[in-house]
Amino acid sequence: MTTARGLHAHVLETLGQRIVDGVLPAGTVVRPELVASESGVSRSVVREALRVLQSLGLVEPRQRVGTQVLPVSSWELLAPTVIRWRGASPAYFVQQRELLELRLGVEPVAAALVAGNAGASDDTGSPGQALLLAARDMLDAWGREDSRAYLEADVRFHRALLTGSGNAVFTHFAGTVEALLRTRTSESRDTISRWTRDAAVRHEAVALAVVAGDAAAAGEAATALLRVTRDEFIAEAPGA
Repeated sequence: MTTARGLHAHVLETLGQRIVDGVLPAGTVVRPELVASESGVSRSVVREALRVLQSLGLVEPRQRVGTQVLPVSSWELLAPTVIRWRGASPAYFVQQRELLELRLGVEPVAAALVAGNAGASDDTGSPGQALLLAARDMLDAWGREDSRAYLEADVRFHRALLTGSGNAVFTHFAGTVEALLRTRTSESRDTISRWTRDAAVRHEAVALAVVAGDAAAAGEAATALLRVTRDEFIAEAPGA
């Protein structure tokens, strides 16, 4: 038996993905009664889903018009849910490029900050050691051709990088980066060919610079890592 939460999640996912895919373009009026009939749910379930979409900037209720789909410029593009939907849409490569360009302005600074705090530690050990362990787990996963383990280590690496910076805004950004990384598991994007040894080595170079307490080298290594990744996605984008 499907629960009310399950029905809400289904309607939310369906509407959100349709909007992001362009099936429901900007300006479209979403009729709750039609959605309810199509989905076999109550209008209250649809209204709850629309409230979530409104919080994400995808729709907006307008007097005498109804709930209208908004353009991309209004969307919460850093929200993990929106990132996931865009990652499964034709905007996949555009999103990767846009957020990698943003990450180029954030993660090298975070790397330098973590290197500057290389001696700091907590119950789980120093941030630098966490980075090094994650990078070496990536190398190990590559050797075993385990793309899922590679992804999980990659996620751990970037979360440790951002949270270890000591900057609360960077820490908040870690959820955005994780959501972006996880979009690569859709369709054929989780093949081991996409999770290369060279990329793992570049992660290890960042970690080694951080452990050495060399802020300049850590920032440079992080910049090199992200630039190569950005350029790879640009080269692979359809029509490139």
